[in-house]
Amino acid sequence: MGGLTRLGVAGWPVAHSRSPAMHNAALDAVGLDRWRYQLLPLPPDLLPEAVRALPGVGFAGINVTIPHKEAALALADEATATARAIGAANTLTFAEGAVHADNTDAPGLLAALGDEHPDSAVVLGAGGSARAVVYALAQQGVAVKVWNRSVDRARSLASEFGAEAVQDLPAADLLVNCTSVGLADPSSTFKDLPVRADALGEYACVVDLVYRAGGTGLLREAKRTGARTIDGIEVLVHQGALSFERWTGRAAPLEVMRRAARGTASPNDDPRSRPPVPAPGPARDVGGGRRGGDQR
Repeated sequence: MGGLTRLGVAGWPVAHSRSPAMHNAALDAVGLDRWRYQLLPLPPDLLPEAVRALPGVGFAGINVTIPHKEAALALADEATATARAIGAANTLTFAEGAVHADNTDAPGLLAALGDEHPDSAVVLGAGGSARAVVYALAQQGVAVKVWNRSVDRARSLASEFGAEAVQDLPAADLLVNCTSVGLADPSSTFKDLPVRADALGEYACVVDLVYRAGGTGLLREAKRTGARTIDGIEVLVHQGALSFERWTGRAAPLEVMRRAARGTASPNDDPRSRPPVPAPGPARDVGGGRRGGDQR
């Protein structure tokens, strides 16, 4: 399979990701038939050496997801102002021997919200995705409250972006779940998050960055209360489109990506087309960046 230009998504876990289906459909749609996008299951201890080795096996860039977004920024040689301000990256581009970091989560969320212009918001979580969400909303002048199971982490995040840490959730225009609660076990949603199903009517719009077949328990209950709901697929499509354009220089076929991401077929990720993930060499210091992603 020589001659392929490769892209991928690194995470742990990552098997649930719709990104391969979405990006491979987009690559085909714009005629980049010698480009492929694949899964990269990487535990945290393998990420640094793998990122440095990927360009050597044909990778032009990767997305990074839970739990790597903050670590990814620390690995970069260069970063956009947005990624630096957020303190996390979801997009790495490999060019001219350097690793360039960007964060498309923040503009991706705003694009998914569309004509929704909240004055107040509650954000659940304090990891890489939560950082992007709080940053994006604060930049728009939204009054943001942050909850996390670790009160100290919530306070730390809130203080960086002019938000407020809370333990009891107030009513707001917008609720955004940036934790991984509900990904593996939807029945855990209202056990592990500090929100009652019957209280979701206190939010005009509910966004859940988690996505899974059949939807999440949080969004199902939110719909029953009459709230507008936005799922993680819609956010994925918009942030993925921005990553796609950075890597390829082509306009992203947004509707193609949306249909593929919402399809029921398996992701277009033929294991036979994958190179092995590069094995790490001896451990080395990658700098003082914070490690880990969303932690509920």
